Amino acid sequence: MGWLAILAAFYANPGPTFSHDVAPILYRECVSCHRPGGVAPFSLITYQEASRRAGLVATVTTKRYMPPWLPSEPHFKNERKLSSAEIAILARWSEAGTPEGVRSETPAPPVFREGWQLGKPDWEGDMPNAYEVSADGPDLYRCFVIPSALPHDVWVRALDLRPGNPRVVHHVLLFQDITGTARKRDTGQGYTCFGTPGFLPARGLGGWTPGSPPDRMPDGIPELLHARADLVLQVHYHPTGKSETDRTRVALYFTTHKPTRRAMDIPLGSSRIDIPPGEPAYKVTDHFTLPVAVDAIAVNPHAHYVCKSMYGYAILPDGTRVTLLRIPDWNFNWQQQYVYASPIRLPEGTRLEMEFTYDNSARNPRNPNHPPKRVVHGPGTTDEMAGLHVTVIPVDPDDAEELSQTLWGKMIRDLQQARTQR
Repeated sequence: MGWLAILAAFYANPGPTFSHDVAPILYRECVSCHRPGGVAPFSLITYQEASRRAGLVATVTTKRYMPPWLPSEPHFKNERKLSSAEIAILARWSEAGTPEGVRSETPAPPVFREGWQLGKPDWEGDMPNAYEVSADGPDLYRCFVIPSALPHDVWVRALDLRPGNPRVVHHVLLFQDITGTARKRDTGQGYTCFGTPGFLPARGLGGWTPGSPPDRMPDGIPELLHARADLVLQVHYHPTGKSETDRTRVALYFTTHKPTRRAMDIPLGSSRIDIPPGEPAYKVTDHFTLPVAVDAIAVNPHAHYVCKSMYGYAILPDGTRVTLLRIPDWNFNWQQQYVYASPIRLPEGTRLEMEFTYDNSARNPRNPNHPPKRVVHGPGTTDEMAGLHVTVIPVDPDDAEELSQTLWGKMIRDLQQARTQR
């Protein structure tokens, strides 16, 4: 091929440039964290910033370590993931020497609002005291109590969480405690609370992960916050190599409109976990048959470090299998609730199934034990758990009581089985 033909082929199919190809990808999926003041350790907004990190960006996206999105299916709202074509663009751009392209054609970067993203909240509070995270050591899971001091019940339509120090805060979960248990445990500097916040019922309100938008409750389903309930922040800290302090804040937005629909939790899970050291594919399962038709609107998985993969699905009465959640490579550090892009209609008689697989071998890079040790069910760092919570709305509001009674029966059977195994 002559040089004229080569030149013609190049202009017919030019390689990716920052201005035309790379910037739109970074601005959509990356710079909510990778920006000045963001939670990520470096910015990717300008061409100079992105070109310096091009090799790293290509590597972590090719491995799908970034952006931090675990499910492979189905589709959810606010997905943070790149297509195979977009990953290939980032890799080719790095390999080509990071050409900038026509600078004037670079799209404007997104503008990030300072302060609360949803505007002035109806209630806001922060950790009573700043918490100091040491320079080195293991990751910390710490719970902090913020008394709401609300004189009456309120309905929450949205919430926002703002880490005081994004460099050291990995993620945050927000609970409400109506028992006073958390208040007794928190003496001013929080208390250790890996896995669960340490009280029942643990009424989850929402959470924050890097790049996530504020939590908005589904239309017609605000969340009840009880009068004088304690808000409990569960914060995951990771040391940065130097001493850091944090004082995370929370904002709540209320509504006077009471729920017009009833959201209900279907818990699939098991305490029957006893994983021998070296076992690479230990499985835990559970199931529940729906007595009424429902719409599934969200799913929330939970396990610890040696869990490898998660699969939740529904078998419809006609035998059709519908995936509710598939996570091929679970990572405890990126856990969150997932809201379906569209509600999934599940008819009466549908059987919900969960299957979690655990890798307790030395080949699992997230195994906290070296060499591997026996792992059993429990709330500790080196214990394991198995939970898949499916949030549903009965299609017929009058069916809520029947679903509630059936779920109660499942809970009693699970408790009896757990006692039998002790």
